[in-house]
Amino acid sequence: MGGLVARALLTLKNFKPELINLLITQATPHVAPVMPLDKYLTDFYTAVNNHWILKAQDLRNLTTLSVAGGFRDYQVRSGLAFLPRLSQHDSALSVVSSAVPRAWASTDHLSIVWCKELVLATIRAFFDLIDENTRQITEDPKKRMSVLNHHFVRHPAKIFEENPEAFAELTGAFMWITVKASKWTYSVYNDSDGKYFIFPLASHRKLYSHIYCENSMLDTSSWIYGCRNSNSSMCLEATDLSWRAELLPTTKVVILKLQDYPLSHIVIQVPPTAGNKYTLGCEFFKEDSRTVQLPVTHLFSFGLSSSKILLNSTGLVYNVQLQHFNQIYQAFKIYIESHCQSLKERKPSVYRLHIPWSHEDSITVAKVPSFTEISAKLHIAQPQNDSRVPELNIYSSSDCQYEVILKTSLLQVLGQIIRFHAGALPVYIVSNILLTYGGQLSTLISTGQCSDFSLELVRTAKPYKVEPLINIVVFLQGFNWFREIWESLSLPEVDAAVLSSRDAWFPLVSLILFLFGTGIAYWSGVFFSTSLRLFSSLWLTLIRPTVLQKDKLITPRRLCRVLSLALVSWTTCGAFAVFIIYLQYLFKVLKAEKSLTSISNHSKETSQNSSIHAVKNQSSMDSISEATQSVSNSTTTAEAVNSLKMHVTILNLFTWIVLLNLPSLIYWLKNLRYNVRLDPDPCRSTAIVIVCILEILMNSSTSEVKSSKLLKIAAKVPLPLSVAMLAFGQMHLYKVPYFVTFSLLLHVLCCIV
Repeated sequence: MGGLVARALLTLKNFKPELINLLITQATPHVAPVMPLDKYLTDFYTAVNNHWILKAQDLRNLTTLSVAGGFRDYQVRSGLAFLPRLSQHDSALSVVSSAVPRAWASTDHLSIVWCKELVLATIRAFFDLIDENTRQITEDPKKRMSVLNHHFVRHPAKIFEENPEAFAELTGAFMWITVKASKWTYSVYNDSDGKYFIFPLASHRKLYSHIYCENSMLDTSSWIYGCRNSNSSMCLEATDLSWRAELLPTTKVVILKLQDYPLSHIVIQVPPTAGNKYTLGCEFFKEDSRTVQLPVTHLFSFGLSSSKILLNSTGLVYNVQLQHFNQIYQAFKIYIESHCQSLKERKPSVYRLHIPWSHEDSITVAKVPSFTEISAKLHIAQPQNDSRVPELNIYSSSDCQYEVILKTSLLQVLGQIIRFHAGALPVYIVSNILLTYGGQLSTLISTGQCSDFSLELVRTAKPYKVEPLINIVVFLQGFNWFREIWESLSLPEVDAAVLSSRDAWFPLVSLILFLFGTGIAYWSGVFFSTSLRLFSSLWLTLIRPTVLQKDKLITPRRLCRVLSLALVSWTTCGAFAVFIIYLQYLFKVLKAEKSLTSISNHSKETSQNSSIHAVKNQSSMDSISEATQSVSNSTTTAEAVNSLKMHVTILNLFTWIVLLNLPSLIYWLKNLRYNVRLDPDPCRSTAIVIVCILEILMNSSTSEVKSSKLLKIAAKVPLPLSVAMLAFGQMHLYKVPYFVTFSLLLHVLCCIV
């Protein structure tokens, strides 16, 4: 979050932007908060990002680098760390650590700070950013971007130079060797004599479009040159093409399009070596012969079908274009099997998954021959105006064949959905519980009994009740006339529409999240009910059972308690008051569960003697009074069971409200030694309302609710509230308590009216 705070400095009126010219952030969620738990946080993000958009021209002097951790960072997904792309602001760079040269590794949220490879890349960049004259970070924004691109995007295996010399003199008593073959490899070991290998291009231009060269000597010296005018045997002055090279984990490579370079010869320099062993290779090729298109499998193939391709040629480089791979919910397993003609020792192969619209490449090094598995998934979806295709670049060993198999990975598809939308899961869980709550109220109207939470959840929580309406609204918001009507009603934009505009949404996501929410709500309900029974049984063994009593809704003592908790909420922390009332409610439900368990145990003990007792007293007047008392007790018990079921559901709802408010409570406890009052407090006003509602609800029973005139309304309201919660709460989790509070407020009115 420090990266966001640094960006927020520029929103201050008295802060001078010219004071800083370089900002480097690591694993900072720039786009949106990971969990939008309060309005202050979302407003802060909106203010910072809007300022950077509106003041883009003023920020041209500020160079910004954002480094994301990749797929190992489970706390901040890399898509959130990519700075907004602006045409006016071309001095921002966003990269994933797996694509950073000389790092090539994903990091988790903590190790990104101390990862040695990233630390070294950052330090090297700092040294190159220093101006020799001022001994400070250079004032030239172009140089700053050049340095960052050199160390974090494409490293040519050369020490950075701001203005490298265009021409170089090829001197030294080196042997000149002419190579006319289209494919050439050379191994160097203890070579005491330097050599120049010269490749005439005139004979190759008609047959080939590109030249590819590689060098496994990972030093920083120049090694490849281009000659414009030379005789057939040697070249004294040449263009240094080493700056066109790219560093990979085991080699440095260069690919040149012959049409773009009006050269007569290519020269490879092999300096004298002492004890070093390395290999060089070059080949001319046609781009079409080394570029293969591989259509990715459909999402609904579930890994049962596959796309397969066999690379029969024995070249040094291949480009496999992954057709139709452009959405974040796509995820694949790519299997690469290499076969070689002989068993001699070979250099390892390098496989690079290249995503052209963002710097999120991943690199895998594999022995030859081998069977390698690569995961293919995206951090950012393909922009609408970008037609480029992701590629699998294979830097292969000579005389080896490669088979590439691609399959959809269902587990990784689900992983992508969780990665991008796990923050919205609490909304779907609460929506399921709210639908169950409404179903229990409806059952109370129709049968007079309150159904069990788990059974009602299975019966009531159906996705077709909420999903179609949201999808229809998202579809209609694509039309200007509907958007104008929507805005005229002052309604906020549907969260799914915002996510869709960011290419992070598709219709099935909501269905999958709803089913996840149903499962979590069901098993959390089972766990909650089981825990209540377990603790009540334990309590019953330690303390004498109490008789069921019907409490009044409002008493002076309870009013004092409400006022005390409201005062606590106002003077300290709203989440603290909510937590206290939650514990109080939990104690009340445990007490009711304990009493019902005691009655149940007592009825089992007396059931064996009940028939004998009835025969002996058949003709007496006492039997009538005992029977009447028995009926009264059973009615009271049944009413208590119904009330307990309703309380368990309300407590389930309330548990998630407490969890959503928990960060405020933790923050307040951590800063308690500095200030008793949390200011600003995102849940202060909501907490006061919740305290008043729950103080009444915990003492209510279903008998009061059943006779209410408002019960039908209270039973119907949870459904539209669930729809509204899913529509407006996914990117604004702090709105969830508002919908739940409104529903419980109606329940309170049912107890009174």
